[in-house]
Amino acid sequence: MDLDVAVVGIGRVGLPLALAFADSGLRTIGIDAKEEIVSAVQDGRMPFDEPGAEEILGRVQANGTLEVSGSVAEAARARHIVLTLGTPSFSHIEIDVGQIRSVLDDLLPHLREGHCIVLRSTIAPGTTEFVAGYLEMHRGFTVGTDLFVAHVPERIAASRFFAEISTLPCIVGGVGERSGEVAAEPFAALGARVVHTTPVEAELAKIWTNILRYTMFALPNRLMMECEQYGANVFEVIDLINRDYPRGGMKLPGMTAGTCLRKDFTFSEERSPAPGMLLAVSRVNESVPLFLLDGVKRRLPGGKLRGRKVAVLGLAFKGDTDDERDSLSFKLMRLLERELALVAAHDPHSPSSTLTLAEAVADADAIVLATNHSAWKDPAVLRRIADLASDGAVLADPWNCFGQDAVFGEAETLAGQVERPEAPAPTVA
Repeated sequence: MDLDVAVVGIGRVGLPLALAFADSGLRTIGIDAKEEIVSAVQDGRMPFDEPGAEEILGRVQANGTLEVSGSVAEAARARHIVLTLGTPSFSHIEIDVGQIRSVLDDLLPHLREGHCIVLRSTIAPGTTEFVAGYLEMHRGFTVGTDLFVAHVPERIAASRFFAEISTLPCIVGGVGERSGEVAAEPFAALGARVVHTTPVEAELAKIWTNILRYTMFALPNRLMMECEQYGANVFEVIDLINRDYPRGGMKLPGMTAGTCLRKDFTFSEERSPAPGMLLAVSRVNESVPLFLLDGVKRRLPGGKLRGRKVAVLGLAFKGDTDDERDSLSFKLMRLLERELALVAAHDPHSPSSTLTLAEAVADADAIVLATNHSAWKDPAVLRRIADLASDGAVLADPWNCFGQDAVFGEAETLAGQVERPEAPAPTVA
């Protein structure tokens, strides 16, 4: 074993981790089946946006501490093999471990005593024990003694990897006597405090970290819909809930999505003792695009979207990132198209965005802020939208990016209110 760490799957989770290992001085190899990712890293280019990554990539290449490859077998050159693979769920709430099992099958002939397999991806309860058992069945290893298996979940927020990798507690759930101790070795080099636990507790901690956030965001989204039902202002109600109240804490509404939040509740729901609870949470968040569409349609003359131009601003699932995975913006656009609306989209961060802000908004009958990019949080942008859009254009901004304190309103009226902060808050139309 001539390397310290192999990271199998160098996407948005795996590549920053590989860079962190290499930057700490560990001899690291990153492995991915996608040729375009391997080629980009070899050329010194980040295949996606992650603050600080480009500089570190150049540094570790100069230091010679990072290699990349498309061959899973190369991972066996390292003692620690970290799997950062996709772990989707099937549409009928069944966990798909196909990618993990495929990589394990590729690794089986190359594994030797002393190897440590670390599951970094989000996984269903019991998956770490499944992997340990799979390796024991097919190779005869005794996990925890001569081969080591652990779950070390990743809980870092998008675009905050290098700010959080050394500060968030590193949870390590090892199988058997020594797996936790061995698995912690490369992560300890990153500077975070290591917390040892059992595999299933590590799995549950990761899953329920995301479920907690998914549920917390569903509550204001449900409140937003109820406020629309009763003609109330959701931002006023949230302020009343939270203002000077020690048991407040209601979040703001928005399009709650992303590859983790939209699927990770299914890891619990698959075998839930209270089936349906988390599905209800999902349905609230998943219905926000339709809620916005219906709200816009009701406010347009004639109550129809057919032939009307709708600008969707934001394609990423989260503000100030280029990550479009499981973004609800695309669901919103598909729903609009089914209403025969003419959809134009713009995102200042997304490589798939082809229109400028002006092109997307020009003569639009409605504008929906689908992502809370900081670029929108400027009264001048709202003024520009109002000037470019059609007369009477409807603006939908569930994030309250412009501080207009209204989910729906006429763009021109809202722009005037934001430009004159002394004026009373606009009434929800």
